[in-house]
Amino acid sequence: MAHLGSTRYDSAARQLERTAARTLAGARGAMGAVVVVAATLGAGPPVSAAWLVPALAAELGWTALFLWRLRRRPRLPAWLVAGDVAITVALCLAQRHLVAGEALGGGASWVAVLVTMTIIVPGVVWRPAAAVPTGVAVAVAYLAGVRLAAPDQDVTASLGIHLVQVLAIAVLMTLLRRSAASADGFLREAARADVALMVERLRREDELKQVGSVHETSLHTLTMVGLGTYDGPSATLRRQAVTDLSALDRLRATPGDEGAPIALDSLLDEVAERAAGLRVRRRLTRETVPGEVAESFARAVTEALSNVARHAGVREAELVSSRRGEEIRVEVADHGRGFDRDRLPPDRFGVRGSILDTMRALPNGGADISSGGDGTRVTLWWRP
Repeated sequence: MAHLGSTRYDSAARQLERTAARTLAGARGAMGAVVVVAATLGAGPPVSAAWLVPALAAELGWTALFLWRLRRRPRLPAWLVAGDVAITVALCLAQRHLVAGEALGGGASWVAVLVTMTIIVPGVVWRPAAAVPTGVAVAVAYLAGVRLAAPDQDVTASLGIHLVQVLAIAVLMTLLRRSAASADGFLREAARADVALMVERLRREDELKQVGSVHETSLHTLTMVGLGTYDGPSATLRRQAVTDLSALDRLRATPGDEGAPIALDSLLDEVAERAAGLRVRRRLTRETVPGEVAESFARAVTEALSNVARHAGVREAELVSSRRGEEIRVEVADHGRGFDRDRLPPDRFGVRGSILDTMRALPNGGADISSGGDGTRVTLWWRP
């Protein structure tokens, strides 16, 4: 499925996580390969081949998993990060069998290099509540492993460096996530403002049409009176005057009124035109709805079309509006790759906020999303 025409943006928080995950996967893959080479070239007493070979095999296999995930998906799953931490902790505790004695000093061993990367990975992927204790556990495991291998070795400096790394990455990611959340809030408001401007413009256009119509009919009526067409009381003249006065009353009541009627089909047609990168087939029934209802439909449809453009893997969508009894329904459908709604990331505010919550906030309004192997269908409805 996909995203907006007016709000042609992805969640900044989601983009941050995806970019960080891609960078981490690539860096972890490169680091894993370097570590295996360094461990092999630096093998010396008391390194045991019986320990080193399976350890490096496990490390190489996990490195391959990171590179595989880099190609497959932009997100790093929790099990991959947890597995990386577990392997590194095991390598730390087994340093007396894996690292040459002279390499233990000063944190120059290949295990120490791997510890630094392992601290960074959960720090970027996980929230501080999980990442900080995990990083501290890895640092302590490294300390314990060095002490087991060389009881007299001073590892205070290495431990301090690792703890600073843990806190620094936690603070950095917290700041970046807050900035991304702030950007998302700004983008959401910009999207709402864009739709509101479309609604207001259509409302003004409709008012101008009504003014023109009233002006024309009133002028015609006065002209007929002035020419003496009616030389006495006339039921036709009376009906026309009542109609004109009613139209003027409506115009007086609606300027600036958010509930003023809007042509929903015209608004949705404009939303479809703005859907970048999509060919939108339209079957729109002529309907007039209150302004706030039209705006809600427009925001939800905009988000749905944007989701199609960015996530469905297709360049065509269908937009249909219809009436079933008193209920007005709008559907956006595609035949692209679907998604599991129950597994949507928390930062996918577009589906939850701009579609479901927007329509459900309307009295007698609602929305539903169905998705599978044959595509995605977003259904929106409202009853007067």
